[in-house]
Amino acid sequence: MQVVLLQDVKGSGKKNQVVNVSDGYARNYLLPKKLAKEADTKSLNELKNQQQSVEYKAELEKAEAEKIYDIVNNQNINISVRSGEGQKMFGSVTAKDICEEISNKYNIKINKRKIFLDQDIKSFGRYTCEIKLYSGILANIYVNVIPD
Repeated sequence: MQVVLLQDVKGSGKKNQVVNVSDGYARNYLLPKKLAKEADTKSLNELKNQQQSVEYKAELEKAEAEKIYDIVNNQNINISVRSGEGQKMFGSVTAKDICEEISNKYNIKINKRKIFLDQDIKSFGRYTCEIKLYSGILANIYVNVIPD
């Protein structure tokens, strides 16, 4: 009997997979526990539509990431930080600060967890940081930390 799995079932398959199982296993275990449903034309069409929806959303996300990449890649941003005597910096520049500056300059929302720094920026100068926009799409941005 062919069934569409609604959840991961150990030994049978992963969620949203069409698998062949014995009739007794399907009738006595999978179907009553709502782990699977019978693979009729309606459920197969629903599965196909669901997979197309997931693919479409992934394409939209990738297109958005490529658009952001074209705007942000190899750009410079300036972050001014308060300084004390001898040009000593108060605090540090974090991914959150970089994210806010990108948002202010380019009007683009980027999650701070997607910005990768080798270490926190604790002195003035020019630094390179990586932004992971999508799987396989990495943008580099140059951060100039200047005294306020």
